[in-house]
Amino acid sequence: MKKKIVVFSGAGMSAESGIQTFRDSGGLWENYRIEDVATFDAWQKNNERVLHFYNLRRQQIMNAHPNEAHKIIANLEKNYDVYVITQNIDDLHERAGSSKVLHLHGEIMKARSTLNPQKIYPLSNWELKVGDKCEYGSQLRPHIVWFGEAVPEMENASEITEMADFFITIGTSLNVYPAANLIHVAKSHITKFLIDPGDVNFRQTENLIVIKSKATDGMKLVSQKLAEIN
Repeated sequence: MKKKIVVFSGAGMSAESGIQTFRDSGGLWENYRIEDVATFDAWQKNNERVLHFYNLRRQQIMNAHPNEAHKIIANLEKNYDVYVITQNIDDLHERAGSSKVLHLHGEIMKARSTLNPQKIYPLSNWELKVGDKCEYGSQLRPHIVWFGEAVPEMENASEITEMADFFITIGTSLNVYPAANLIHVAKSHITKFLIDPGDVNFRQTENLIVIKSKATDGMKLVSQKLAEIN
């Protein structure tokens, strides 16, 4: 039976693919403030502005490509049972070939009913407009977990993490909760890797190997260490 690897990825995972984040520019993205485009209150106040913002992001993501780190993670499936839990709303893990991807904060290539969160629809292009509605007449919104909203996949993420034989955290500051707790959900005795070039906010964690580098260089090193362990 293959050993299980759980990869927990954040914004730094997609940075090498050119995907910008709010954090890159002090809480702004293309001159939009978080509170104006990434909360349900913002949606109620001005859904056209919110849709325009996510249309811009969707265009950017559709024009981006998986980077080498995405591909290294996908390639691990040859020898391991790999689960990816990501905070990212892009589909770059899937496009790189990862077959088991859980999106904690939603998926930009999907829309959902404003009134019924269970009504989720794939998007075939970058544009979602005012007047695009579900079959019950509710305006479609981005399938994104906004600030202040519950994270419905958190329980599934915790269950997956508890099964891990190896746990890799990559490109996340570990400042966004409840997702940041996953590193502590993993069993204490397993080997854990933390890849990030910056100073990451984490509590004392057993069996943790910290690799201060960007995603691709970090995943190359992790792949080598996994080969040595096995």
